[in-house]
Amino acid sequence: MAAAQGRLSDGAGGMDEAKGGEADRHTDPSAPPAFRAAVEALRSARLRPQIEVDPTPAPKRLAPFAYAVEAAVVDGDQDLADGRLILLHEPDGHDAWHGTFRLVTLVRAELEAEMAADPLLPEVCWSWLTGALQARGLSYGEPSGTVTRASSHHFGGLSVRPPASQIEIRASWTPREGLGGVPDAAAHLAAWCDLLAQVAGLPPAAPGDASVVTLPQRRGPQSR
Repeated sequence: MAAAQGRLSDGAGGMDEAKGGEADRHTDPSAPPAFRAAVEALRSARLRPQIEVDPTPAPKRLAPFAYAVEAAVVDGDQDLADGRLILLHEPDGHDAWHGTFRLVTLVRAELEAEMAADPLLPEVCWSWLTGALQARGLSYGEPSGTVTRASSHHFGGLSVRPPASQIEIRASWTPREGLGGVPDAAAHLAAWCDLLAQVAGLPPAAPGDASVVTLPQRRGPQSR
């Protein structure tokens, strides 16, 4: 899959800084127990079968400890949406986070031009994120992010390609810490996968989920 790349604007950005990182830094015995427990929860989470999740190198400069996964919503050999989720940990706490953990994400998908032009698209896409967290009963704080839509038109030698529109959701939030200072990382990962599925146009995992807001005219699958 194509790894999601970009830069967030709240100081927790740098999604593209992960290229030289280590995918399994949590195995370092010097990592705090709370971080290692959160990472183990991410690695053992059970997720929707349509979503492929793999560990990927995490950024080194965002926090003393970081772990990242990338995911794609897959239909056969085609990706409907993809993204990256990074778990950050600052054992001494971070003033901007109001906690010791932070989750940072970038999610993207291709859209029909008509859907991309919907004036309510940014608000709806942001509601998909907050709704996914709320639907799983997760407490969180300090949410921030952007919803970006972009259109591409091709000319000259590329004029045979049809216009393309893309949506990107960049966000971060502070998960509530439980016993031992460990957040429910597996549940946050599951909620994030719910967001990916929503962006990809998949039906909700739970039939009749009132928190799901749908948009029509999903673009066709993109070849991997």
